[in-house]
Amino acid sequence: MINSFDYLDDLKKIYPSIINSIQKVLKSGNLILGPQVELFEKKFSNFLGTKYGLGVGNCTDAIYISLKALKIGLGDEVITVANTAIPTITAIVNTGASPRFIDVGKDYLIDCNKISSAINNKTKAIIAVHLYGQTCDMKQIIKIAKKYKLKIIEDCAQSTGSKYYNKISGTLGDVGCFSFYPTKVLGAYGDGGFISTNDNNLYRKMKRIRYMGIETYKNKNKNQYYAKEHGTNSRLDEIQAAILNIKLKKINQYIRKRQENAEQYYLNLHDSGLVLPVQNKNNSNVFYEYVVRHKNRKKIISFLKKKKINVKITYPYPIHKMKVYKKYNNKKENLKNTEKYSKEIFSLPTYPSLKTIQIKKICKEIKNCLKK
Repeated sequence: MINSFDYLDDLKKIYPSIINSIQKVLKSGNLILGPQVELFEKKFSNFLGTKYGLGVGNCTDAIYISLKALKIGLGDEVITVANTAIPTITAIVNTGASPRFIDVGKDYLIDCNKISSAINNKTKAIIAVHLYGQTCDMKQIIKIAKKYKLKIIEDCAQSTGSKYYNKISGTLGDVGCFSFYPTKVLGAYGDGGFISTNDNNLYRKMKRIRYMGIETYKNKNKNQYYAKEHGTNSRLDEIQAAILNIKLKKINQYIRKRQENAEQYYLNLHDSGLVLPVQNKNNSNVFYEYVVRHKNRKKIISFLKKKKINVKITYPYPIHKMKVYKKYNNKKENLKNTEKYSKEIFSLPTYPSLKTIQIKKICKEIKNCLKK
């Protein structure tokens, strides 16, 4: 059986270190926001090249906290895409703001040429979703944001380590939001998220919001249980931080392996009839997934399942088509690419422990299916 995601082979290689680290945490007496979290915040910020970083519960919280710190809420609009994970939109709606959906290009990323026409006096921010491991055209987004005085939030849940003109995603906007869900490029063995920024005032505000509005930054009354503002409760726990501190040492290895896996897919599938991923210039794709398209998707997935190969669809339903979010579907915006691609895309696995022989089997069976 070839699964869409499997972490067990990788775990075997680092199991002793993981167990040792967990035991140290359990014996330390520090289980929440302790030294492991502080160490990870420092190390991951260094990896990204940002001045400040915060460990939080998950990427949904990271986006929500960022929006709240940027004073985005009721009555405001946030430009983003409908071709994304639901949490991107969950965070926007939870602030009281509304998403304004823009169509995507052939690279499945926001079509920057369509952003300006969607901006109005309610528009306060752009969430750039760096999907499938590739970074949006941030030069254009930054140019637009400056012109209209908008904030930029980078949704880096799937792009940890990707580079745009040699700058790592999550360092180009006002804030970067990351996910450490187990399937991610840097995955924990539970949930977790992160916020990056170079703005000290914003960092301090987000740190308060993360911890129920309580000020803990260089505060004489560090342990005073007093909220300075309305916050939430979102904390990366010590055990997951300890795990991430170990796995962070291997992140470049993980990325190289994903890129090698993607190259294998290209070599084996470039003449298959599938639409393969577009690789943008000046963009280093970390290939969270290798997303392909075909009009006979259902047939291919069914065929692969019979061959004990599981692939998934990321994402089968555009957000604006979901009943609960239909009210945010602005009829003026034509989302034809988003809607078309959602019916054709499916994701081939790229996780680091995937073997070349498994990739060749996947490719062989896809070709066999398409010959019929």
